[in-house]
Amino acid sequence: MAKTSRSLPQSLRHYLVNPLALGYLGIVVGVCLWAAADAFFASSSGDASFAGVWAVLATAPTSLLVPFEGPVALVGIPIGALVQAFALGAMYRYATERRAHGTANGVSRA
Repeated sequence: MAKTSRSLPQSLRHYLVNPLALGYLGIVVGVCLWAAADAFFASSSGDASFAGVWAVLATAPTSLLVPFEGPVALVGIPIGALVQAFALGAMYRYATERRAHGTANGVSRA
């Protein structure tokens, strides 16, 4: 059976819409919201906070590959999150489809 090629939006949806990728993206959004809230409240007190570092660390190492400096470097966080969610989604799809094909043939690969 020949595989049909998917368009880019179909491929992104195929790999990003699964429990592992969506869970990772949810964690990254939560960390970013926490860092933004902490930065807001720390700015009113005059105390410096390193909460923003956690957003970069949650998407590392991909977010660290963005070659920008200053506030523009924050674009690395969503890029890193999407790249890593795509990789996690591809791994999830590979594992679940491999397991489904192995049990459909009556072959256990455990």
